Amino acid sequence: MTKLILIVEDESNQRKMLKLALNKAGFEVQEAATGHDAIDILSRDTAINFDLVLLDMVLGEISGKDVLSHIKKSLPNLPVIVLTGHSSIDNAVEAIRGGAIDFISKPVEVGRLKISIDNAFRMNRLSGEVSRLSRKLAGQLGFSDLIGASEAMNKVIHLARKGAASHIPILLEGESGVGKEVFARAIQGESDRSGKAFVVVNCGAIPRNLVESILFGHEKGAFTGAMEKHAGKFVEADGGTLFLDEIGELPLDLQVKLLRVLQEGQVDPLGSNEPVDVDVRLISATNRTLKDMVKLGEFREDLFYRLNIFPIRLPPLRDRKGDIERLIPYFIENICISEGCISKEIAADAMALLTSYNWPGNVRQLENALFRAVILSEGSMISSVDFPQIHLNTSRQNSNNQIISHWQNTTQGEKAGDCFEDGDHIFKHEAILSALDKTGDIRAIQD
Repeated sequence: MTKLILIVEDESNQRKMLKLALNKAGFEVQEAATGHDAIDILSRDTAINFDLVLLDMVLGEISGKDVLSHIKKSLPNLPVIVLTGHSSIDNAVEAIRGGAIDFISKPVEVGRLKISIDNAFRMNRLSGEVSRLSRKLAGQLGFSDLIGASEAMNKVIHLARKGAASHIPILLEGESGVGKEVFARAIQGESDRSGKAFVVVNCGAIPRNLVESILFGHEKGAFTGAMEKHAGKFVEADGGTLFLDEIGELPLDLQVKLLRVLQEGQVDPLGSNEPVDVDVRLISATNRTLKDMVKLGEFREDLFYRLNIFPIRLPPLRDRKGDIERLIPYFIENICISEGCISKEIAADAMALLTSYNWPGNVRQLENALFRAVILSEGSMISSVDFPQIHLNTSRQNSNNQIISHWQNTTQGEKAGDCFEDGDHIFKHEAILSALDKTGDIRAIQD
């Protein structure tokens, strides 16, 4: 997305020069000729749209120092680069102490300005990510930390805020890779259990013979190999939140015990005659349809109704494509930092490719595709050629669509049968490849 920069400069020629240079560099620009104008602009609701401020320190009645103070109070995360014709160590120190991210002397050299702006954006993203991770570790991640402003996301966030304000169980539904765990953490962070324990259990990843022990705990000697007492995940989450991912994979016999915990607020550790009281907020998640599992006898009906009090269905990425433009720079920046790469940007052709793709593996697949592209790309720009697997998947999908269209339009039985036979072979092959894509698998590119 194009960055919006506010130029606060009382000299008309300087404003024009800065605007021209920034427009040429691909930025949108808004101008303020006085400190009063700047504070007025930055006091509006639209102030959150600004990505950076270039601020002259000498403005007249309301000085640059006054404007900087206003920004740090009302928009503390908005980076500010200070401009001044009065170059001195004292001025630089004063600006930095006031919250500016950099200090540039006038007349401004365009190359120096671009470097300073790039560094400001990078430092601001790093600061934001450190803050977000700190809140995540502290169990205080909120909905404002989620990346997405599409109508589909806003709807589920509005619903989730209501659920977070209560103590009832919440069931998160949605396809694999949509970000159910992150959403669960945001619910915890917006609830009165914010800052308390957030314990994650993937029910599908635990060996069947260990599920009961891991969830409900055991006493020393309760079974072969139980060398010491284990509290269990419910006790670990006492006072906080327990997130049960892939709840549909929980064995039927243990669904009874889970129901009892929800009803009685007590767990029965293996080998113990005394129940243990627990106060736990339960958030469960599934990519399966539990109602259908109930009909098939694979999931207890009574537990289903207990978990399904407040269901929230998270939208797949294809239903909120407007968020892809926000997710891409976020992932690229994090990947570059984690891999020690130079800072990289996404080219227009690559952005068009990624926003047009359907992403069957959702956000997880997008992140994996970007990870590979960052490694494959040379230089600071990631182009569409760095996404060969997306090109390949798109070509396969187009071929399938042509076969389906041809089969649907065929009226002669023999031709339809031939077409169906060929299509069936391709669809079986595609089902395997699609499953790999949905799990975020990154496969070697085929010739």
